[in-house]
Amino acid sequence: MRVFLLALTVALAGMSLSPEFATGKTYVYRYEAFLMGGLPEEGLARAGVKIRSKVMISAVAADTFMLKLVDPEIFEYSGIWPKDAFIPATKLTSVLAAQLLTPVKFEYANGVVGKVFAPAGVSATVLNIYRGILNILQLNIKKTQNVYELQEPGAQGVCKTHYVISEDAKADRILLTKTKDLNHCQERIIKDIGLAYTERCVECEARGKTLKGAAAFNYVMKPASTGALILEATATELIQFSPFNILNGAAQMEAKQILKFLEIERIPVVPIRAEYLHRGSLQYEFGTELLQTPIQLLRISNAKAQIVEILNHLVTFNVAKVHEEAPLKFIELIQLLRVARFESIEALWAQFKVRPDHRHWILNAVPAIGTHAALRFIKEKFLANELTIAEAAQALLASVHMVTADLEAIKLAEGLAMNHKIQENPVLREIVMLGYGTLVAKYCVENPTCPAELVRPIHEIAIQAVARGESEELIVALKVLGNAGHPASLKPIMKFLPGFGSAAANLPHRVHVDAALALRNIAKKEPKMVQEVAVQLFMDKALHAELRMVAAIVMFETKLPMGLVTTLADALLKESNLQVASFVYSYMKAMTKNTAPDFASLAAACNVAVKILSPKFDRLSYRFSRALYFDAYNNPWMMGAAASAFYVNDAATVLPKAIVAKARTYLAGAYADVLEIGVRTEGVQEAFLKIREAPDNADRLTKMKQVMRALSEWRANPSSQPLASMYVKFFGQEIAFANIDKAVVDQIIQLASGHALHTYGRRALDALLSGLQLHYAQPMLVAEVRRILPTAVGLPMELSFYTAAVAAASVEVQATVTPPLPENFHASQLLKSDINMRAAISPSVSMHTYAVMGVNTAFIQAALLSRARVHTVIPAKMEARIDMINGNFKLQFLPVQGIDKIASALVETFAVARNVEDLTAAKITPMIPAEVAAQLSRETFSSKISRMTSSRAGGLSASSEIIPVDLPRQITNRLKLPKAFEKKMCAAFETFGIKACTEIESRNAAFIRDSPLYAIIGKHAVLVEVAPAAGPVIEKIEIEIQVGDKAAEKIIKVINLSEEEEIIENRNVLQKLKNILVPSLKNSTVVSSSSSSSRSLSSRSSSSRSSISSSSSSSSSSHRIRSSSQSTGVNSQSSAYSFEAIYNKAKYLANDVTPAVTVLIRAVRADHKVQGYQIAAYFDKATARLQVIFANLAENDHWRICADGMMLSYHKLMAKIAWGIECKQYETEITAETGLVGQEPAVRLKLTWDKLPRGMQRYAKQLSELISRFAHENGVSLAKVKNVRNQIKLTVAVASDTSLNVVLKTPKRTIYKLGVGLPISLPFGETAAELEAYQDNWADKISYIVTKAHAAECTMIKDTLITFNNRKLKNEMPHSCYQVLAQDCTPELKFIVLLKRDQAQEQNQINVKIANIDVDMYPKDNAIVMRVNGVEIPISNLPYQHPTGKIQIRQRGEGIALHAPSHGLQEVYLDLNTLKVKVVDWMRGQTCGLCGKADGEIRQEYRTPNERLTKNAVSYAHSWVMPGTSCRDASECYMTLESVKLEKKVMLHGQESKCYSVEPVLRCLPGCMPVRTTTAAVGYHCLPADSNLSRTEGLSSIYQKSADIQETAEAHLACRCTAQCA
Repeated sequence: MRVFLLALTVALAGMSLSPEFATGKTYVYRYEAFLMGGLPEEGLARAGVKIRSKVMISAVAADTFMLKLVDPEIFEYSGIWPKDAFIPATKLTSVLAAQLLTPVKFEYANGVVGKVFAPAGVSATVLNIYRGILNILQLNIKKTQNVYELQEPGAQGVCKTHYVISEDAKADRILLTKTKDLNHCQERIIKDIGLAYTERCVECEARGKTLKGAAAFNYVMKPASTGALILEATATELIQFSPFNILNGAAQMEAKQILKFLEIERIPVVPIRAEYLHRGSLQYEFGTELLQTPIQLLRISNAKAQIVEILNHLVTFNVAKVHEEAPLKFIELIQLLRVARFESIEALWAQFKVRPDHRHWILNAVPAIGTHAALRFIKEKFLANELTIAEAAQALLASVHMVTADLEAIKLAEGLAMNHKIQENPVLREIVMLGYGTLVAKYCVENPTCPAELVRPIHEIAIQAVARGESEELIVALKVLGNAGHPASLKPIMKFLPGFGSAAANLPHRVHVDAALALRNIAKKEPKMVQEVAVQLFMDKALHAELRMVAAIVMFETKLPMGLVTTLADALLKESNLQVASFVYSYMKAMTKNTAPDFASLAAACNVAVKILSPKFDRLSYRFSRALYFDAYNNPWMMGAAASAFYVNDAATVLPKAIVAKARTYLAGAYADVLEIGVRTEGVQEAFLKIREAPDNADRLTKMKQVMRALSEWRANPSSQPLASMYVKFFGQEIAFANIDKAVVDQIIQLASGHALHTYGRRALDALLSGLQLHYAQPMLVAEVRRILPTAVGLPMELSFYTAAVAAASVEVQATVTPPLPENFHASQLLKSDINMRAAISPSVSMHTYAVMGVNTAFIQAALLSRARVHTVIPAKMEARIDMINGNFKLQFLPVQGIDKIASALVETFAVARNVEDLTAAKITPMIPAEVAAQLSRETFSSKISRMTSSRAGGLSASSEIIPVDLPRQITNRLKLPKAFEKKMCAAFETFGIKACTEIESRNAAFIRDSPLYAIIGKHAVLVEVAPAAGPVIEKIEIEIQVGDKAAEKIIKVINLSEEEEIIENRNVLQKLKNILVPSLKNSTVVSSSSSSSRSLSSRSSSSRSSISSSSSSSSSSHRIRSSSQSTGVNSQSSAYSFEAIYNKAKYLANDVTPAVTVLIRAVRADHKVQGYQIAAYFDKATARLQVIFANLAENDHWRICADGMMLSYHKLMAKIAWGIECKQYETEITAETGLVGQEPAVRLKLTWDKLPRGMQRYAKQLSELISRFAHENGVSLAKVKNVRNQIKLTVAVASDTSLNVVLKTPKRTIYKLGVGLPISLPFGETAAELEAYQDNWADKISYIVTKAHAAECTMIKDTLITFNNRKLKNEMPHSCYQVLAQDCTPELKFIVLLKRDQAQEQNQINVKIANIDVDMYPKDNAIVMRVNGVEIPISNLPYQHPTGKIQIRQRGEGIALHAPSHGLQEVYLDLNTLKVKVVDWMRGQTCGLCGKADGEIRQEYRTPNERLTKNAVSYAHSWVMPGTSCRDASECYMTLESVKLEKKVMLHGQESKCYSVEPVLRCLPGCMPVRTTTAAVGYHCLPADSNLSRTEGLSSIYQKSADIQETAEAHLACRCTAQCA
């Protein structure tokens, strides 16, 4: 074999195999090519194009040749393949003849096609057909190799090509085979439109493909010494596509070319008399198909006139309701605007800008043009003051996202952004600036070598904003850079991040966060570079927790490798910030459940990391930051969705600082972040709940600042101004953001409460009174996604997806008010008027969706087209009357004529072929005609039988259509012939004369192959119709409500006792007759109504006699509820008897009292007969009984609902609900009562029944199973026990101010949960007393119970302090010196709580500075005494209410409590043994002092006034001591804080050193000596022993130094001073 190959190689090397066209000869070939699209199975519809011609090739110069078509013919195809034939497109052929017959010139040497030349009159489409022929001639033949591969240029790009050369020696022929892999191209010619926002999912494509293509070329050549002659060349190309994985079935485009040698002529091909221009190379050239929508083919003769015609059609036929074809017409308008000249569009605007409807349609269509002409048009019209702000905002927002990004569009957007008119309007500037970033991002997707100059103007804006200190301007610039996502912006953004640039230190925290978020789009292009930045930010523990969490989000989006994930896990083990630890741990844990392919490696890494980390992070409460992630991905379908949510907090408050939610979709090997919403709530809670204006007098602030200055190196927390902000991202691009600060809120309040609101209200009312007519239509091109790729034939193959929708609404309203309102009326006058209103509303929507695969050119289209049309119309006509004086309210629904079909949906798939010269002859063939489906299904049926039963039935013939008798039944059941699914469902509402029908029809190709694509292809239809029901004509439906004394007048059907007795008697007689006449029915006859009633009544009585003192037990506790009614002498038996007695005395209150409310819901018939429902409510004050009866107005209909409720005492309510015939078939009793469980309040709800309908029983069983499942999943205790039959009992007892114990008993289960947390503090006991101060102000009451429930508490009992974060420490207090227990650490200084230990009595004293008062609380004579501003307030004068601020002081138990929640201080309480301080939730993280920051960070609890984190509790407590200033001070505080020198010698790093404490130590003042001491472990900073350090200058900044060693130091707690002290 090797010898043969060697011989062949030597033989071939001696001759040239490259095709040769000799000079002076014209080579004539027959050429035929077709391109066909459809499903691979025969017998289904396909669409295609065929070209047939003679081809003549002759040389005109060295390596230059002419190619000419002779007798070209074009055919189109739409039919059943292969039964139907191609149809000649005669008119199109004749129109294109001039171009097709024009010879083209091309360079050709050694089998390689070079430049192509053609006159300007040859269109790109026709020239591409020539390229398809030249593509056959492209041969890269190597003389020394017979089997090889290379990247070969061709019409479709530079793709991987395999060559195999062999020789037929007998026939003297060379056989050459060339195959192209179109999925592995170095440079693929392809055009994507509308895919700029999607990202390629490489990992998804590794699991399956949605688009695949290959081409094979076979040549038969006759060798010669100078070159080979191509005798025959055939090419076959196959491209498969499916929106799902192609392995599960795909549609295909098949191209075939045949070039066969005929003869050699001596007549050369002569070029025409025209200039031959260089028109590129062999590679395909995109032409007018970019402007041609594939869903329709238009013959455009006069674009402007056609635009006007369509515009008039859209305006005319979309007024009352939307036209069904409106979306298609809107797409047609867009296509015409795309081909129209800019001057024509301007002329169109000038003609119609004064006509509102036409103007509206034009402004909605212009952005969809998709070129920079749209931006130019909007810019020019806005600057010319021809557009309103709202119109400009809508048009610009649509344009920047729909326009194809090119340099011209970017330049226009830049000019708009810098225009002063745009800059003056914040909304327009925001849209244009963000849009500029979006255009740059889209341009960079199309052009990978995207120049950095495009983002440089934004860099300059950012630099100028920093120089001017304009943080808001800087944030806008960062958002623009985030949208652009250009790698060149990475370094400029890093300058605004702490740790990377000096300017960042002075920037607000919000700027840091936005700068980090701006890295996310850059990370899609440069993940490694962004990873480095994000990791450094995260690992810097000195940074704000929120910034570190945002850095973590950025890191995870870069798909961290295993090494970095492990590094993060290791860092978390040492992490001191619990917010950060909780966030990253929850993110990792959520990612372990990931199923999306692109995050598979990250999910595996996180799975390992979570095992490294401690599960204790799971036990952190909801107040800590969390990351949530959910996804679902289907590999066979290559579809999926993911949702993530980030809950970012930094102080364990109820409301988080920020929430971010994002949704992502996966489809066809790509993904897109469809929607992202971010909300910052920083300061919102504080803005609503704190006092609006704190007293800002100088005396108050001076006193507080003096206290602060006394502390060593105290630093205020940065103030967080009340601020909320949000942003919205669409497909990864931020489209809008808003900041809400105090100024915005004030403007809204002023607008809502000012004169303007009254003016607008009056205008609106005048419009209603004069009659309002509104017609509005909103078109929208929702999606336009296209992929165009060339085929071997030279014609383009297009994959497209279009969705367009038009929504229209017609509203007519007319109102009258009696008596007429005066000019300056007040809103309250409407309550004394009779208001009549008529309204007709007709909303409608039409939506078209198209999916196309096939040939799309400006001349001819041949494609598979799947079309989905949805149309809905829901009209309503009504009249309303509101008579406030007489208490009558009436609403009438009138019939709407002419509209029966309210909703329809139709999905169809066709094979379409049409050409622009003969549009009337367009042929549309359903993909699966009914007769073809039947034939194919029989064939498929037979083949399935043969496959499935070959092992069972032996040799069953594959062509047999007879099912053997001995086949297993399960096989025969599965092999039924598929039929079209058709179903019609109707429901009639006879009472209101309405009949609704739904028709469903479906026929698809799933019988051929069970796959999603085949299930879609076919015809699917859904139709919903509403029509009058058979029977009497209904004129209108009326709902009338009458309240008050006139309610009785509206009663139509009177239900009383005498009527009931008569009905019962009649039923008894009929029952007796039935039993006599039909003896066989005796055993199955339902018992009579009266006996049933008496039995149920007796069972009710017996059940109700059970004592209310029942027990609710569980495995861990037992509760007994004691009814409060027993204390008043009313027991449960008497209560039950009284309920039955009252009920039996008057079954229907209609005999004794008039109704309080009557509601009539009726259908007004033409014959005036009564039809509908009546609801009557009666109230008997004497027995506190409420009865509601729901009845059918039909004379012989006795089905009704009767509901009775009674208040038997202030602690007990009972109700009975009965329904069915005469309210006797079914009934339930409900008892609600309050009482005590132990000493705590409780409420019990009991539901009993005798008999329930089967449907209700079924739903009750499902609900029971759902509750049981919920209990198992959420840690609720559940026990299976046999409780009382037909009874459900719910007991809820108060466990604490903010928690409940809940026990639920059903007949078969007991479910209980102890300590269920509540978001409010229950208004019992102390809370109820505290609420008395707010009297009837419900807003303040609600605010108080909410803030109290979430307050952070700090407690001190004796010397043990428990901080806000629940950290326990021993506080060895210095005598007579104040310590800062808790304070507001923002510059506002809303409050300070100081603690002092009295030296004589060894008892605690409290000083509270709040608002403009000083409150002292201290023990005296075994009681707590209080002074306000130095004046003692007797206990008898409490509660004390501050006259200006919302502060109250009251006695509670043995102590005194101060409450000031609007100042941030929920409570300060002091008695002889205990001290408590509570701060409100919105103060968390903003406090400091001994009680801590209340931020939940127990690992960072011991923070000194200068924010240093110390490890020793004693040193921490002493740092918050306010030192004395003189040993003669009246306060008797004789201590100060100072840095001390370590007395012992220290060898540090091999060098003798002297060390000074970097934490202040409590020492006696000069001239005083310690009486009591303790030891404290403090950090020391060491210096060489020989260094010259003066105490004054060296120790002034010692507290800023780092700690080198940790040693103990002596701290003084009590001092005694000499008389001579200074």
